Amino acid sequence: MSTEASLTPAPVPLFITPMDVRWQDLDAYNHVNNANYLVYLQEARLQWLKDVPGEWYSPEAAPVMAHSELNYRLPIEWPADIQIELFVNRIGNSSMTIGHRILDSNDPTRIHCDGSITMVWIDTRSGRPVPLPQAIRDAVPV
Repeated sequence: MSTEASLTPAPVPLFITPMDVRWQDLDAYNHVNNANYLVYLQEARLQWLKDVPGEWYSPEAAPVMAHSELNYRLPIEWPADIQIELFVNRIGNSSMTIGHRILDSNDPTRIHCDGSITMVWIDTRSGRPVPLPQAIRDAVPV
């Protein structure tokens, strides 16, 4: 695992939230299992989305994850105080790419993970892309 990501300054965060590391998240080596990183990131995105004013999903249109990239930099060992930072990397016609970092809350130079995910808004009946909701566009700083 590399810490070279700590040398690259991150953009201004869109959203920051603390995250609880639970005993059940660990593997046999006392590290958070890699699959749980995706759970932490999903929870952070949902916390951000719930505070977006306006309609960002409906029975007809909703976001799905189309791509994920995670770079595991340092293991998260229990007990740990971590925080998740989300960034907007790209806004498209029907999608957005959200960058993320999982950091040690007590030492933000210790980056456990970084990367990005791409969410695409789709028509829930057809599965085809639909335009990004205006509420999402309005929630993203220019």
